[in-house]
Amino acid sequence: MRSLIILIDGLGDDPIPAWNGQTPFSRAFHPQMDRLIQKGILSRISICENDVAPGSLTCILRLLGVPKERFPENRAYLELLAQNRDVSEYEMVLRCNVISQDSGGRLISFNGMGLSSKEMETMSRQFSSLTPEIEFIHLSDYRNLLVMNRNEKVLKIQTAPPHESMGMQVNELLAELKASSLEMRLFMQESDRILKQYNRNDMAYRLYPWGASCRTEMPSFEELNGIRGALVCQTEIVRGIGKALRMEVPELSYCTADTDTNIREKLAVTRRMLETYPFVMTHFNGTDEAAHRHDYEGKADFISRIDREFLEPLLDKAEEPLRIIICGDHVTSSVTGKHTRGKGPVIAAETNGNGHFVQQILNYKDIVNFLMKESD
Repeated sequence: MRSLIILIDGLGDDPIPAWNGQTPFSRAFHPQMDRLIQKGILSRISICENDVAPGSLTCILRLLGVPKERFPENRAYLELLAQNRDVSEYEMVLRCNVISQDSGGRLISFNGMGLSSKEMETMSRQFSSLTPEIEFIHLSDYRNLLVMNRNEKVLKIQTAPPHESMGMQVNELLAELKASSLEMRLFMQESDRILKQYNRNDMAYRLYPWGASCRTEMPSFEELNGIRGALVCQTEIVRGIGKALRMEVPELSYCTADTDTNIREKLAVTRRMLETYPFVMTHFNGTDEAAHRHDYEGKADFISRIDREFLEPLLDKAEEPLRIIICGDHVTSSVTGKHTRGKGPVIAAETNGNGHFVQQILNYKDIVNFLMKESD
C-alpha cells in the first residue's frame, strides 16, 4: 500500500479575534478533508513537542523518521543542496533575506516588501561579485544564500530570524554578526551602499544574513525507514531535506512556494511519484507565508484551494489503496506572524483499502508508524 503525507506548512494557528475565535483551518471550506475524517480520524498534536524548535527543518525531519541527534543545526546548508551545490568542511553557508527598514531603522519587512521579483533578481546580480571572500547565491525573490570560509564565531551567533523580529532595530539585530567577521562587515557595508538606489517611501532595503550552518552528513530515507520515498516541493529547505536524505525530488516548473503556486502541477507530479515510490510527501508552503504576513484570510483561502484543486481530484481518481496523512509541521500564528509549539490538526485515513482502522494519532511517532512502519 502506498503512503502519502500532505504537509500543509504552518497549518495550525491561533484563534482569530475577527472570526470570533475560529482558525484558518476551521474557517476554510474543505469537504474532501472532512470526507477523510469520516473514514479515519482527526487529531490535534504538536510535532515539535517540547524538545525541538518549532521550525520546518526539525518538524519535517521528524515526520520523515530522522532521529533528533541527526538533525543539522541550521538549514542554510540544506537550501544549498537544493541548488545542486555543496561545500567543503572548510566552508559554511548563511541564509540571507532582503529586508526593509523604516526611517527609524526598525525592521518592517522580512521579504523585500515593495520590490518586484524582477527588481530582486536584478539586485542579486549586483551582489554576485561584491567581495571575493563571500559568494552570493540568489534563490528566489527575497531569499538568498552566502557561502564563505568557515568561521567558528559566526557559526555560534544566533542572529534572530527576520520574520520573528518585526519592529526591532536592524542595526542591533546584526551588530554581533558584523563584529564577529571583518569579511561580513565589509560585505554588508558594500551591500548597503548598493541598495540605497532602491530606497523609496521612507523605506530602506538591506541584506540580512542569519542562520549559519556547515556541511552535514545525514542517513538516507531508505536506511531509516526501509522504503524508498519522494518529496514533491518547491521550498528550498524542503527540497534540501529531500536531497540530503537521498529521496527523489522532482523538478517543478510552475510552483512558487507561496499562495500563488500551481497546485495542479503538484497534483500531477504527486500522482507520478506514487506510481513509483511507496512513500510520497507533498509539501505546500503558502499557508506558512500567509501567516507570516498576518494574512489569515489568504491562509484560509489557500487551505480551501488545496482541498478543491489537489485533494478532490486525487481522491476521485485514486484506484489503489492509499494511506493519507494531512498535517502541518509547526503552528504558524497569523496573529503574531511567528512559529509556535501549539497543536495543529492531523487527519489520518486509508482510502480504497481493507478498512484498516486508524486507532490513534497522539504524537509524531504515531504518524511515522502509520505511514511507514506498517506499509505493505
